[in-house]
Amino acid sequence: MIVLQGATRETFWTVGPTGKAVFYYLAALASLVFLYGVYARFRRYAAGRDDPGRLADLPSRVLAATRIVATNEKQFDRDAYAGVMHTFVLWGFLTLLMATTILFVDMDVYGPLTGDSFFVGAFYLAYQFTVDAFGLLFVVGVGMALVRRYRERDGRLWGKHTSLEDDAFVWTLFLLGVGGFLAEAVGILGQPARATETVSFVGLTMANALSAAGLTAAGAEAVYPAVWWSHALLALGFVAWVPYAKPFHMISSFANVVARDEDAGARLPNVPADLDHTNAESLEDFTWKELLDQDACTKCGRCSSVCPANAAGRNLDPRDVILDLKAYRESVDDDPVSGAGGAVATDGGAAAAADADWPVAGGVAGDESVPIVAEEGGVIAAESMESCMSCMACMDACPVEIEHLTTITRLNRQLVDEGAVDSNLQDVFQDVMQKGNTFGEAPGARGDWTDELGFDVTDARETEVEYLWYVGDYPSYDDRNRKVARALARLFEAADVEYGILYDDEKYDGNDVRRIGEEFLYLELAGHHVETFEECEFDEIVCTDPHSYNTIKNEYPELDYAEFADDPMMPFEYDEAWNADGEIAVSHWTQVVEDLVADGRLGLSGDELDYTVTYHDPCHLGRYNDEYEAPRELIRATGAALYEMPRSRADSFCCGGGGGGLWTEHDEDVKPSEERLREAVEDTEAGAAVEKFVVACPMCTTMFEDGRKTGDFEDEIEVVDVAELLLEALETNGAVAEPTATDADTDDGGEPTAAD
Repeated sequence: MIVLQGATRETFWTVGPTGKAVFYYLAALASLVFLYGVYARFRRYAAGRDDPGRLADLPSRVLAATRIVATNEKQFDRDAYAGVMHTFVLWGFLTLLMATTILFVDMDVYGPLTGDSFFVGAFYLAYQFTVDAFGLLFVVGVGMALVRRYRERDGRLWGKHTSLEDDAFVWTLFLLGVGGFLAEAVGILGQPARATETVSFVGLTMANALSAAGLTAAGAEAVYPAVWWSHALLALGFVAWVPYAKPFHMISSFANVVARDEDAGARLPNVPADLDHTNAESLEDFTWKELLDQDACTKCGRCSSVCPANAAGRNLDPRDVILDLKAYRESVDDDPVSGAGGAVATDGGAAAAADADWPVAGGVAGDESVPIVAEEGGVIAAESMESCMSCMACMDACPVEIEHLTTITRLNRQLVDEGAVDSNLQDVFQDVMQKGNTFGEAPGARGDWTDELGFDVTDARETEVEYLWYVGDYPSYDDRNRKVARALARLFEAADVEYGILYDDEKYDGNDVRRIGEEFLYLELAGHHVETFEECEFDEIVCTDPHSYNTIKNEYPELDYAEFADDPMMPFEYDEAWNADGEIAVSHWTQVVEDLVADGRLGLSGDELDYTVTYHDPCHLGRYNDEYEAPRELIRATGAALYEMPRSRADSFCCGGGGGGLWTEHDEDVKPSEERLREAVEDTEAGAAVEKFVVACPMCTTMFEDGRKTGDFEDEIEVVDVAELLLEALETNGAVAEPTATDADTDDGGEPTAAD
C-alpha cells in the first residue's frame, strides 16, 4: 500500500533546472509558431467569398462533427482496415495529447497554486497504464499506415501530389510513438524505484529488453538526457510544423466537417444575383469553404478510387482538382503560412503517379495571370471538368466532407462564361433555349408519347389532379424511354390514380445543364416551371427522372426568383419563394407507386415473375436523395429474385450519363456503362443467371442500352425499367391488358441518344 500511495516519477529526471528552462522556452516558442500558423490559415479562409449558413447553429454542428470524427464512421466506410488504423492513430494521439496536458496542469498550474500534486498513487498508476495502452494503439496504427503505404503500396495513396511531406508526416508520428516508449523504458531502467511500475507494461517490457541487451541502470541514467531531448525536440518541432504542412489536416478536417452542408451536391450554390458576377477568374472568387476544402484534403485517394471518370480513363481525378487548386494558391499567396511557393504541378487530370515531369500551370511560381480553368495553360484543364459525371461518388467517399462538386461546378460556370464549352454541349444549350428540350424537337411533340396508350392523359393545366406528373425529356422524346412513360401511365391507370401532365408547357428540368455550368439557362427553366406549377391545382409533383426529381425538390425552392423576375432576359414574372417550406411534396415515381402497391391498389400477389435480376442505383435517386428502398420493394413485389451487385446503394457506380456525359464523347478505356453491365453478369452472386438489369432512371436506361451494344452484352442481359417490370407483372396476372402491337413491336426503342 505504501508503494501504491507513493508511486510517482520525476518528469525532468536528469534534465536539470537549465534544461527545464530551455525546454519551457522552446515549448513557448513552438506554441507561438503553432498559434500564428493556425491564425494565418484561418485568416486566409476569411479572405474567401462568403458562404452563408455554413456556421448556423454552431454548437450543434460542433457536436455532430465531434461524433463523426470520434467514431471514425467515414473511415470505416468501404475500408475496415483504414477504419481500424485511423481509430488507433486518432485515439492514441488524442490520449497522449491529453496526458501531456494533464502533466502540464499538475506541474505548472495545480502544483504552484496548491503546493501539492495529484500525479501520485492510484491516479499516477492509472495514468501510466492508460498512456501505455493508448500509446501502443497509436504505434500499431501508424505501423499499419506504414505497411499500407510502403509494403502494400496501395495505389490510391500515391499520385502526383505525393511528396516527401507525406513521408515526413507518417515517419514523424511513428518516431514520436516509439521515442516516447523508449524514453519511458530508459527512465524505468535507470530509476530502481520505478521497478514496481508494472502498469507501464510497454515501457517495462522495453526496459527488460534493454537490460537483457546489456544496458545497466547507470548506463540508462547516462543516456536518458539524450533520449529525452531527442523525443522532446521532435515533439516540439512537430507542434510548430502542424499549421505549415500536411499535419494541419488534423485541424482543417475537423473544421471542414463542422462547416459541411449535408445537401451539398444535390443542392448547388445559388444563382448569383449579379449578372456580371465572376465564377473562377481568380482565387478570390472561391468561397472560404472551398479554400478550406483544399487544406482539409488528406490525399487519401478515396475519391480517386471511386470516381467513374477516373476509372474509365478520362482526364479527371477529383483529388487532383482540389490539390491542384491548393498548389496554385500556395504558389501565388504571399503569406508565409498558406503560401509555400514553388512550381505549380497542375492540370486537374489523372496523370500516372510514376510520371516525374508534372506540367507547370502556364508559368512560374507567383504568376497570378494563369487562368484557373482553361482549355490550355490553366490550373485546371477544361477537359477534366467536362469529364465529371456529377455522380457525387467522390463526396460520398470523402472522410472529411470535401465538396468536390461545388468546386467543379464553379469551374464549369467559368468555362460557360468564357464560351469554352464542348460543341456538343453548346448544341444542347441551343436546343433548350430555342425548343425547351435537349432533343431540339418541337415543344408541341412533347405529349406525343401518349398517342399509343389507348386512353387520354389528363392535361394538368386544365383539370385538378392528385399528381402533377413531370415526365421529363427522355420519356417524352426518346423512343426507348417513351416505352417507360407509357408503362408508368398504365400503372397509374391500373391504380386509378388522378394524374396529369403539362404537355407543351413542360420544358427540360435544367438539372444537368446547371451542373455543366449554364446557370442562367437553368434559372430560365426553373422560373418557367414554378410559374406553371402555380397555375395548376395538384397535391404532389411526381417525376419520372431522378435528375428532374432532384432539382425540382432540392434546388427550385432555393432560388430567389424575385431577383430576376423583372429582368427582360428572363421569361417569367414569378417573384415569390417557391415551396420554401416544403408544403408541396415532390417525389420520384417509385416512391409514389411503392405506396400504391403497399395499399393493394395494383393487385400484385408477389409471385407473378420468376426472373433473376439485379438493380442499378441511379446517382440522383440514391446518393443525391438517399432513396434506395422504394425501387427494390417494387422489384420484389413482382416476384423477381433480386441480387445485388458488389457496388450498390451509396457505393453504386455511375452509368456515365450525368454531368453532360449523355451528350459528350470521351476517350475511355472502358465505358462506365460497359463496366457496370460486366459487374452485373460476372460479379453478382447469381452471376450469368442474371437475366434483367433493372433501372429507375431514363438517362441510365439510355446509357446502358448503349453499353449493351458497344460492350457486346446484347445476348447476355436485358435492360428494363422498374415500371416495365411492374407492368409485365400486372399483364401476367391479368390486371391490365396486353400492350398494343405498336408498343410491343418497338423493342429496339430506336437509337439511344447517348454519345457513342
